[in-house]
Amino acid sequence: MTTPADKPSDNATKPETEAAADAPQQRGPHYFRVAMRKAKRLGLEPADGKEAAKMLEDRGIDVMKEQITVMHVAQEAENANGPQKNLPATSAGDKLPATSTDEKQVGPAPMTEAERMREIAKIKRGMIRRRRMRLALLMIRLCFFVALPTFLSGYYYYVVATPMYVVESQMSVQRADPATAASAGALGLSLPNTEDSTVVQGYLNSREAMQRLNREYGFLAHFQQSFIDDIQRLPADATLEDGYEAYLKAIEIGYDPTIGVIKMTVRAFDAETALTYARTLIAYAEERVDEMSQRVRDDQMRGAQASYEAAELALLAAQQNVLDLQEQRGILSPDAEIQATMAVINNLSMQVEQNRLDLAEINANASPNSSRATVLSDEIARLEARIAELRQTMTTSADGGMSLARISGELRIAETELQTRGLILQATLENLESARVQADRQVRYLNLAVAPVAPDVTTYPRKLENTLLALIVFFGLYIFLSLTVSILREQVNA
Repeated sequence: MTTPADKPSDNATKPETEAAADAPQQRGPHYFRVAMRKAKRLGLEPADGKEAAKMLEDRGIDVMKEQITVMHVAQEAENANGPQKNLPATSAGDKLPATSTDEKQVGPAPMTEAERMREIAKIKRGMIRRRRMRLALLMIRLCFFVALPTFLSGYYYYVVATPMYVVESQMSVQRADPATAASAGALGLSLPNTEDSTVVQGYLNSREAMQRLNREYGFLAHFQQSFIDDIQRLPADATLEDGYEAYLKAIEIGYDPTIGVIKMTVRAFDAETALTYARTLIAYAEERVDEMSQRVRDDQMRGAQASYEAAELALLAAQQNVLDLQEQRGILSPDAEIQATMAVINNLSMQVEQNRLDLAEINANASPNSSRATVLSDEIARLEARIAELRQTMTTSADGGMSLARISGELRIAETELQTRGLILQATLENLESARVQADRQVRYLNLAVAPVAPDVTTYPRKLENTLLALIVFFGLYIFLSLTVSILREQVNA
């Protein structure tokens, strides 16, 4: 027969058995970390996570439950003040029932309602005190890591920072598009050039532009003035590298490829200096664009110009060759000489024929005039000899000279070469003009879309924006560090 004292004992051990059965499925590093935290919240002092889990399971507390109720805390307090006092020594394996009505059970009297309420109130005050302590520590950390740096940043932007003037301008590098020049050339249409704009942007952001601006307008000296705050002021012994870093901060050059516009923002500590820097940089950009245009023009026309010059020299050489032949041979025009010679020959041939007719007429008489016939015969012989001599001069050289035919051939060859060189010169001249037209179509020029204007109020620093940005940055850093520390702490406890 089961006694009344045995029933509570069975009921007390039943949750432990069920918990022990579920323990292998629940227990792990996270399980023991949660058990350690809950045990510390209850005021227990376990040596490790396993001991904390066992202590909670012995008290009927679910380790993975989100909250610890006040009744759990009160029960823990009752167990701490009740059974642990005035109990006889028992073995480690003995388990006492949670409740028992057995009069033979040895133990202190249960807590009264007033004592129970006082103990609960005491535990509540302890929990509230710990929460306030954690909140106070949180506020101290927020003040130290977030509020104080934000305040110092705001103090610098509102009080210490030297105001700066800003000048803005926009420009674009354009040229006539060769593909559409035939249709748009007459209208003067031009398209933005991305490659040239990128080159101009790179030049304005280069050390060369900074050094040139420093030589002409004292860029470094402007940022070394004594009224500038310590953070923005360049030291007196600043190097060119330090000046270049300040240049990149003061001069912002951006390129928008969607519209082909170069946006330039110039910052300085007075309005006139900012305007001067902006206009000077625009002039630098125009010079660089002109240099690129001239380079392209020269490259495109160099071949055509060289061909034209070579053709011109060849034509002059051919003309000189013709003149030299005319001077050496003593003949201005071989065609004219040949025509004149042939005219003489024809005239002499007509005289020969007339004399022969006269001679034949004399010989037809019954009593011919012999003296007259002799004279005509001699004249015919002389004329024929002259005709033969003239014909020989046209085809055969005499006295080491050259024949008229050879002279005529040489002059004809020289004149033909002269005509050919003239045609080549004409063709190269046309090519030169075509190249000039193409070069004119590709001429680059700087289009100033927004001209720089001197400001009348300061733009930087943007006090409110920079202060809010500092707040966001420092708060984000604090959150990051807090999460990092929490993760490391959990890994160490595990």
